[in-house]
Amino acid sequence: MAILFKFISTIQQKLFPALEKELAAPLGEKGELFVTVVELVRPEAFSERFEGQGQGCPRQWRLPILLSLIAKAVWNFPTTRALLDRLAHDPTLRRLCGWEKAADVPSEATFSRAFEEFARGELPQAIHEALIKGQLGGKLVGHISRDATAIPAREKVAVKPPKAPKPKRRRGRPRKEETRPAIEPTRLERQGGRTLEENQAELPRVCDMGGKKNSLGVTQYWAGYKLHLDTADGEIPVSAILSSASLHDSQVAIPLAQMTARRVTSLYDVMDAAYDMAPIHGFSRRLGHVPIIAPNGGPGRDVPLAPARAARYAERTAAERVNSDLKDNHGGSTVRVRGAVKVMAHLMLGVIVVAVKGLCRRPE
Repeated sequence: MAILFKFISTIQQKLFPALEKELAAPLGEKGELFVTVVELVRPEAFSERFEGQGQGCPRQWRLPILLSLIAKAVWNFPTTRALLDRLAHDPTLRRLCGWEKAADVPSEATFSRAFEEFARGELPQAIHEALIKGQLGGKLVGHISRDATAIPAREKVAVKPPKAPKPKRRRGRPRKEETRPAIEPTRLERQGGRTLEENQAELPRVCDMGGKKNSLGVTQYWAGYKLHLDTADGEIPVSAILSSASLHDSQVAIPLAQMTARRVTSLYDVMDAAYDMAPIHGFSRRLGHVPIIAPNGGPGRDVPLAPARAARYAERTAAERVNSDLKDNHGGSTVRVRGAVKVMAHLMLGVIVVAVKGLCRRPE
């Protein structure tokens, strides 16, 4: 981490003053965060594949639009219209994004088309993955805190197809020469023997109704999605998966663990009681990790964690702080796009900002 902090120190001591002199205006706290994010993730290395020119009218350069969308997550602008208004009246931000004059800023429709290209190409996910692998890939992470958060959306809730009736099973022991159909394994039981891509493909991602108990034990309902995050020490989100709001948190634990294992090497998997299931415990151990999961209080399982495990379990609050920061400050509560692909792209821009903030304050 010494190299990273030396790089960040160079940004703060040399780049910030140089930019303020060039722009003839102070950057401010948000401006400094924006510059740090851009310098650390280098979005120009990822936007080249979207710059291709086919037939027809010349396309707007995509890199300034990408920088503007990152700025939208940094400043927590609720809509693209609000972002464009700020670009029109804030020459400092406009020049940081790559436009000299307000007339150079593209229309809202152009922004919408570019964002759809980025979303379908999973550009924000690629930037985030490269950031995590580049900064944490060769280091040992102590705790991975796993949690999910509600993502309300402004779109129509999908109608669930009726469930097929389950075949009735006779009680008791089977009769002589009687054959009974085998019990189908659950999704959790299947996930352990599948790849990450197979597990992700099976997860529902349509907009529907979800419910989750808050800290007071009251169930709150919402229409939309659920964002599942793995957070490393220092409040750094390292993996993210979007699912339907109705999907239980436990159903994404194994795919998240697979994704995180590809990016970082960690020791402890810390989860709340919603993940207290045998397949999750077993898969964590197969990865060489130590699962620290709060007991769910079922019959014979209401056993408190040992003192050492309880102390490590306290690290799970990092996941809650990341969820709160994303939703309060970087776009997690201002989802205006529709469809899982676009919603994920919108959220991942905020996740990138939160990850950079965590990396900047991570101790050596």
